[in-house]
Amino acid sequence: MSQQRPLGAQISHALKNRGVEVIFGIPGVHNIELYRGIEEAGITHVLSRHEQGAGFMADGYARATGKPGVAYVITGPGLCNIMTPMGQAYSDSVPILVISSCLEREHRSLAHGRLHEMLDQEAAAATVCDWSHTAPDARGAYQLIDRAFLEFSTKRPRPKHIQVPIDVLGAMADAAPTPLNPPIAAAVSPSAVAQVFEVLKSAKRPLIVFGGGAVKSDDSVVQAAQLMAATGAVCFTTYAARGLVPADHPLNFGATLGRGASKEMIASADLVITIGSHLAEVDLWRDELGHTAPLVRVDIDPVVLSDWHRAQIPVQADGTAFMAALVAHCAQASHPVAKGWDAAEVSHARTRFRAEVDAERPGIVPIVAAIQAVLPAETTIYSDMTQFAYVGKEVYDLNQP
Repeated sequence: MSQQRPLGAQISHALKNRGVEVIFGIPGVHNIELYRGIEEAGITHVLSRHEQGAGFMADGYARATGKPGVAYVITGPGLCNIMTPMGQAYSDSVPILVISSCLEREHRSLAHGRLHEMLDQEAAAATVCDWSHTAPDARGAYQLIDRAFLEFSTKRPRPKHIQVPIDVLGAMADAAPTPLNPPIAAAVSPSAVAQVFEVLKSAKRPLIVFGGGAVKSDDSVVQAAQLMAATGAVCFTTYAARGLVPADHPLNFGATLGRGASKEMIASADLVITIGSHLAEVDLWRDELGHTAPLVRVDIDPVVLSDWHRAQIPVQADGTAFMAALVAHCAQASHPVAKGWDAAEVSHARTRFRAEVDAERPGIVPIVAAIQAVLPAETTIYSDMTQFAYVGKEVYDLNQP
């Protein structure tokens, strides 16, 4: 029989068994039971000065490692403080699991003047994450943890919030069940691939927009390169997909969708394929992509497939898996590579776009270039919302996504 511990400690052990190595947060009287198991489970804890910092560190950890970021916070102000990074992670599709305490059930519906009392903490968190639920007992907590990790790997990876009443965290509980087996990935529909191939084989000037949903692993880089070679397409990348295609690829426009003149390039394409991008405002800075040709939309999120861009061929699929399937289909069918794009045309546009950036914010482009020249290729760069960062997002070439 497994050793019983307070549920808070068991949750830390359950997370360790599900691959969690680091937890960010701040301990307090309300969530101390969560902390009792961290060291015992062999998890590294990173203490922040403020819960907002814990949330952004969990976000950065997830982006840098590809693993979900996990944070522990207290009831009330602790949760409210981490809601800003949760909202950013929701917008950017970053997998974060926030586990908080909450008041005992009998104190959550009435105003008792309890410490850190809120009208509806669960509903407050739900406004900035994929879902927010209360675990009524150990079984419920374990089920929600497994659901979160399952959805991180099978759906659009957005933050989740689990809250556990203080008294439930302190109650003795058995260990969590063994982790779920990794899900069998749904196969890309062969008919969808064939349909995309049919419109692709007649295109002379195909154009691909790679988004953050096309970035999953090293395989994504390989598949993107093979797709470019198999189709002869040019590409744009969103900011989240920078580095997926080498900056010096002769048919890569780079992360320049926000340039007004990018509409001219997109309008001149006779087929547009977007892979893993919801074509966000902060990528386009306009409502319309600019295409007049048929639009193929590949995304794991059905909400994206039904938006106002109105794809003629919507395909619900993982971006990397779809690229691999389409490349294989092109090879099998001996698809001729399109010749409608000229590398000089792309180079001229990139030079024009860079000049526009320099003219809008004079003096920053040369500094960005100087920094890029001296920093090691493997440098990880973090930016704030500044003019320097806005310039860097367009002109700093990344060597990996």
